[in-house]
Amino acid sequence: MLDNIKLAADAATLSPIALFLQADWVVKGVMIGLLLASVYVWAVIFTHGRGVGKMMRASDQFERDFWRAENIDKFYDKNSTEELPSAKVLAAGISEWRRSTKGKVVDRDGTRERLGIAMNAAVEGEVDRLAEKIGTLATIGAVAPFVGLFGTVWGIMRAFTEIAAQNNSSLAVVAPGIAEALFATAIGLFAAIPAVIAYNAFSQRLNRLESRLGRFADGLHATFSRELEVDA
Repeated sequence: MLDNIKLAADAATLSPIALFLQADWVVKGVMIGLLLASVYVWAVIFTHGRGVGKMMRASDQFERDFWRAENIDKFYDKNSTEELPSAKVLAAGISEWRRSTKGKVVDRDGTRERLGIAMNAAVEGEVDRLAEKIGTLATIGAVAPFVGLFGTVWGIMRAFTEIAAQNNSSLAVVAPGIAEALFATAIGLFAAIPAVIAYNAFSQRLNRLESRLGRFADGLHATFSRELEVDA
């Protein structure tokens, strides 16, 4: 009976909450920072993941509607306020087209080149804008394990200090400090693993989006080029 009570007390002492409360203030700071980083990671996963999925579906519909449109200028004037990446690429192309063809003499080769540059810049700008939101995930995924390791090293140093102070190397003296130290590493991995997985998944989606926008820009460039040939 007494042994069961002692085991229950030891289990409670090694619970996550107890490990946090018993930890050194440095280890506590590491744990709090890693927990906040973990909360941020999951917030980005849910908000950015849902937002990117919705944006890609809307962009797909926008591009289908564009290729079905009979008049590009009317379609653009109707949808010029859209904030979709495809709409930004179209806006860059239309804007450059109108500037390059408003004169009496049109430099066709120069117009084609400027159209390609403008739309490619729009593609890169949209990808960079979306990549900014997931850059922190890569940072957390790379740094969090080392921050947790710092907490572990500090906790182990504290455990050895306790051994020296009490002149006792029994498991009862060593275990709490070692457990606190390893708990910091566990929290670091808890923050880092989802961050790395999410970053890789979002990067793949951004690569697909970049390829898709590039194809859309190429299609627009071909359409404008044919229009230049008709005008000639």
